[in-house]
Amino acid sequence: MKFEGRVEIKAPRQAVYAFLTDPTKVGSCGPGVESIEVVDETHFTARAKVGVGFISAKFVVHGEFAELEAPSRAVIKARGQAPGSAVDATATMTLTEQGDVTVMDWQADVMIAGTIASVGARLIEGTANKMSAQTFDCIQAKLEA
Repeated sequence: MKFEGRVEIKAPRQAVYAFLTDPTKVGSCGPGVESIEVVDETHFTARAKVGVGFISAKFVVHGEFAELEAPSRAVIKARGQAPGSAVDATATMTLTEQGDVTVMDWQADVMIAGTIASVGARLIEGTANKMSAQTFDCIQAKLEA
């Protein structure tokens, strides 16, 4: 499944980049995120509870910043497991400045397998879009405060 979007944040690009490449800060905005453990500069582990339809699962996700080009671009690869389900994702964000606004263009390629995948693509897409919107609303609120 592919997802993409654009978010405008009224904050300097360097501040947006620093926030988005800090797993602890971004994790605080993720719906269902229970904990974030920073392993080193480019690796982290997240624990999150995700519900899709009537199915709920606790995932352990291992993430890696595969590419970091401050302050304009980052690529994150993540692999997660939950009992009976798995997820693999690659997400890219690109930041550009337009006056006093930083524009974040993002895209994610996500593969889901197992029990969670059995609920169907339409339900998964709806849940993913809702979670993305909640995450980006939180990021905007924290950076624009």
